[in-house]
Amino acid sequence: MCIGKGEFTVKVTNKEIVAAALPMQEHWLPLSNLDLILPPVDVGVFFCYKNPIITTATHHSIVGCLKNSLTEALVSYYAFAGEVMTNSMGEPELLCNNRGVDFVEAFADVELQSLNLYNPDETVEGKLVPKKKHGVLAAQTTWMKCGGLVVACTFDHRIADAYSANMFLVSWAEIARPNNNKSLIPTMQPCFRRSLMTPRRPPSIHPSLYDMYVPISDMPPPPQLESDQKTDPIISRIYYVTSKELNNMQSLANSNNNGGSSKRSKLESFSAFLWKMVAEAASINNENIVAKMGLVVDGRKRLSNGDKNKEELMNSYFGNVLSIPYGGRLAEELVDNPLCWVADRVHEFLEAAVTEEHFLGLIDWVEEHRPVPGLARIYCGSTGGEEGPTFVVSSGQRFPESKVDFGWGKPVFGSYHFPWGGSAGYVMPMPSPKRNGDWLLYMHLPKGHLHFMEVQAPHFFRPVSWDYLLN
Repeated sequence: MCIGKGEFTVKVTNKEIVAAALPMQEHWLPLSNLDLILPPVDVGVFFCYKNPIITTATHHSIVGCLKNSLTEALVSYYAFAGEVMTNSMGEPELLCNNRGVDFVEAFADVELQSLNLYNPDETVEGKLVPKKKHGVLAAQTTWMKCGGLVVACTFDHRIADAYSANMFLVSWAEIARPNNNKSLIPTMQPCFRRSLMTPRRPPSIHPSLYDMYVPISDMPPPPQLESDQKTDPIISRIYYVTSKELNNMQSLANSNNNGGSSKRSKLESFSAFLWKMVAEAASINNENIVAKMGLVVDGRKRLSNGDKNKEELMNSYFGNVLSIPYGGRLAEELVDNPLCWVADRVHEFLEAAVTEEHFLGLIDWVEEHRPVPGLARIYCGSTGGEEGPTFVVSSGQRFPESKVDFGWGKPVFGSYHFPWGGSAGYVMPMPSPKRNGDWLLYMHLPKGHLHFMEVQAPHFFRPVSWDYLLN
C-alpha cells in the first residue's frame, strides 16, 4: 500500500496489532466528567531520529525493540490498548480488553532532511502520523531513504490529554533503552483513580462556567455563508521563535508592571502577542469584530491544593484534567492598545480558572448536564454569536522530546500534530529540541492569518528548517 501526496510516497510494509505482554481481566473504565467534555478528536505526535542504526542493529531489530517495549508499556498503560464503546446512557466508556494497538511499519522514499517540517499538512498528515481507525492508540514507524526514522502515534483525546500521553511516551522509551539491570516496569506508573474526579453533593457551579461551556443540545447552528463568501482554509505550520525574541516580547508585556510581583509569564505574553496579531489580521476588512482566544489550563496542581498525597496521585493521573477559559475583545481594542494591556486582559480571564474551585465546579457542571455531552464554547467558535476569529493556545512546554530516547539517541525533532477539526484555530508552543530557550510553534490557523504574521513579524515567526535544527 502506498500513500502518495506532495513530493514523496510512503509504502506500508507491515501491519499488525500489538497487545499488552500480560493478560488482563476485561473490565470497564468509566470516563471522568473531565473526559466527557472532550469531543471525539484524535491527537498526533511524531519524533524524527537521524540514522539510528548503531553497532549491529538493523531495521528489523530496531522495530522489534519498539514493538517489544510497547507490549510491556501497555501492561501499565492498559487504557491505550482498549476500545471506546457507548454505554446504556449513550456516553463513551472505555472497555479495557487488551484489544491492542494498530502498529504500522512503512518506508518513505525521501531523506529525513528533505522533509518540509514547516508544512506538516504535506509531509506529516496522512503519511508519517497514522490515521487511527480502531482502538485508542495507533503507532507507526517510517524508515527514510537516508536511514533516518520517524516514530509517530495518534491517540483518542477523550482518553488522554497531552500530559498523559507524555507520561506514556517517556515510559515506552524508558523500557526500550538497553539496560541489563532495568525493570520492565516504567518509573512513572499511571493512576486511573476516577474517584479523584467525583462530583460534589450538593454541586457548586460558578456562573462563569455556563459561559465557558455549553451542552451540545444548546449549541447554535453554524453561520450560513452568502453564496459569494469563501472561508479561509485552516492550515498547519511549524515555526521557531528565538529566546531573544521571547524575552523581548515578555519585557514588553511587563512594561507597565512597575516592579509589581505579578509578572506576566512567557506563555501569557506570547498569547497576548498572538491575540493582537490575529485581531489585526482579521480586522483588515472589518474592524467591528470580536477576536476570541482560549488558553488550556491543566488542573492537576490546582486539584491537589497543597495536599501532598493527592499531589502525588494527580502527578501520575491518566486522563483529561483540562479547562479552556477564554476572553473576547473588540479587534480594534486589541490592535490599538499596547502589548502590556493585552497581557493584563489575558491574565484576568486566566485568573478565574487556575483554582481548585474552578475545576471542582467544572466537574459539577458536567454532572448537572449528563448524559447530554458538553463542549468548550471556544472549540466550536461559538461564544455568543459575535463575528470574529477564535483560537486556542495550549502550552506544550512539558513536551518530553529529549526523553523519548529508545536507545539510539534523542530525536532531532519532535512535535504534536493536531489539526483538530473545530472551527477554532489551535496553537501549541513547545521547547525547541536545541534546548537553548527557543520555542517551536505548531500553529493551526486560517491561511490568511498565518500569511499576515509571516509578513508583519518575520523576525518572530521563522519557518522551522533543518538548517536551524542541525546547525
